[in-house]
Amino acid sequence: MNDINIVRYKVSNYGEWNQFVAKAKNATFLFHRDFMDYHKDRFHDFSLLVYKKNKLIAVLPANVLNEDLYSHQGLTYGGLVLKEQIKFDAVLRVFMELLKYLSIAGFKSLVLKQMPVIYTRVFTAEIDYLMFILKADLFRKDTLSVIDLATNRVNISSNRLEGCRRAIKHNLVVKEEGDFELFWDSILIKNLKEKHNAKPVHSLEEITLLKKCFPNNIRQFNVYDNDEIVAGTTVFETEFVAHSQYISGNENNNAKGSLDFLHHYLIKEIFKDKMYFDFGTSNENNGLNINKGLQFWKEGFGSRTVTQDFYKINVNNYHLLNNVFI
Repeated sequence: MNDINIVRYKVSNYGEWNQFVAKAKNATFLFHRDFMDYHKDRFHDFSLLVYKKNKLIAVLPANVLNEDLYSHQGLTYGGLVLKEQIKFDAVLRVFMELLKYLSIAGFKSLVLKQMPVIYTRVFTAEIDYLMFILKADLFRKDTLSVIDLATNRVNISSNRLEGCRRAIKHNLVVKEEGDFELFWDSILIKNLKEKHNAKPVHSLEEITLLKKCFPNNIRQFNVYDNDEIVAGTTVFETEFVAHSQYISGNENNNAKGSLDFLHHYLIKEIFKDKMYFDFGTSNENNGLNINKGLQFWKEGFGSRTVTQDFYKINVNNYHLLNNVFI
């Protein structure tokens, strides 16, 4: 008898979903429905809830694109979100039933954007092992620049410290702000347009809305020179990690060291009690290349490499999981 039941997310599941991700072993506030749904008009949501004997044991934040189901494309990371107490054999059963469900529903592939290990409450490498058994295609691998704050081995380079000294010499000041308008309109939008011909992933209206929903998780720090903004970063704060979601400074950053000064302050003061500080990726071209200058700057603060994996699974391969245990 199959005691696993999988259903699509509905608005009526809002409370149950959020209560589950709050206690899951590999979830952050990004999986709260208020975060997922702020851009629901951009994605065809096909999130799933997995029950065992009517108890919720896993959820999959996901969206449909063509004939594939994606670990939600509107999120930095995702994958199968699991209850903290779950054991390997149950994870295997859940994943097999999930692939079988998707196969019957007519999907060709499941595309997973795995959560980097620094964000998890408990080890979650079961899925990585199952990817091996399922002959999944590891089609992308990003590198994150992460400082291990818990070991107190933050070795900041002389270049970054010199930038801090320049900032102090020019009397720069760091302030945490409650709104994002000044940073977005004066620094971020302009720089992304000029350097990358791109826009922020979040519009000003969207990041403002998210701040209202998650006031303790989304924080803005600006650097000022005589009350004029010269740099800033938007930080997404989770249980173990402070992540710089956006980092940008004006054309005088190198001369006055504003970004060096800002991040030295965040690492040494504001987030010193976190386990990790995540500068994010320096990858381009779907992970195949790394921006060398950006990587060099991040590593100057003592960050080292953590990877994030992206898998594509043929959903019809679920039968390969039948023979794992002997």
